[in-house]
Amino acid sequence: MSEEALIRLAQQGDEEAFEQLVHAHDQGVLRLAYNLLRSTEDAYDVYQETFLRVYRNLPTFRFDCSFHTWVYRIATNLCLDVLRRRKVRKEEPGVLESENGERSLLDNVAERRADSDPQRALLNRELRERIDKVLGDLTPRERTVFELRHFQGMRLRAIGEMLGATEEAAKNCLFRATQKMRVALGDLL
Repeated sequence: MSEEALIRLAQQGDEEAFEQLVHAHDQGVLRLAYNLLRSTEDAYDVYQETFLRVYRNLPTFRFDCSFHTWVYRIATNLCLDVLRRRKVRKEEPGVLESENGERSLLDNVAERRADSDPQRALLNRELRERIDKVLGDLTPRERTVFELRHFQGMRLRAIGEMLGATEEAAKNCLFRATQKMRVALGDLL
């Protein structure tokens, strides 16, 4: 069954059709939220709120854009709200408290052969820390565009649509974010 047919059935109250729509997009939404927020808890909150809003607003979906773009726009806006609240409260994204102290979530990513070369391991750790810092220092909009382009592989046109902006505005935002990243990482690259 086509996605449009599933949407129309779900708009009429068919719970199974809605469930199929959620299943088709749930992993992508969760991945997007985690990549933007760097917090499993916040990512799951955004994930739940995204599909709650999709469910509530599905009757008003008019097929002006693709369903994928609409769902991702909802998720992205929710992520931006969380990032803005963090900026106000000066939270550090991507850091977990554990019994051994604070740890970056990126420390959990397995690195092949890094332990066989201590210098490489040190450079990788420094690079991860700088990338985390730069991502944390970007504006919420810059971070969103950077993450959607580089971690989700989305095209600038789709990012612009998702953010309610033009492709050119998304391109300019990505340029600013990339420049900040280059400046911060210049001596390591």
